[in-house]
Amino acid sequence: MRKRIMIVDDAAVMRIMLKQLLERSGFEVIAEVANGADALARYPILRPDLVTMDITMPDMDGITAVKEIIKVDPAAKIIMCSAMGQVDKVKAAVLAGAKSFLVKPLKPERVIETLNQVLGIAGGAQKS
Repeated sequence: MRKRIMIVDDAAVMRIMLKQLLERSGFEVIAEVANGADALARYPILRPDLVTMDITMPDMDGITAVKEIIKVDPAAKIIMCSAMGQVDKVKAAVLAGAKSFLVKPLKPERVIETLNQVLGIAGGAQKS
């Protein structure tokens, strides 16, 4: 069964790029949302296998969203995506419960490798 992913990023171009990459690699993108508040509202309904989460967003930032989603589901698998130079924020996100992080600009092979690792997909079964 394909793994179900929710993409959270306020930049539409980033959501589109990530969705295309993930779908080409065999994942199912079940939602794309533009802020942490929407992610928190939709997570309990959709129960994705994994969430990619931007750090800097309007309404609710990624770190706050991670903390709130972890309250709803302590086993949630969330990967933070951040721009270079946000090392302190990445550390805060991991402390909040994120399982891993990716640095923007995203490298396709690193994205798939990280998702497979966090999802426990042996041998990269869903790689491109």
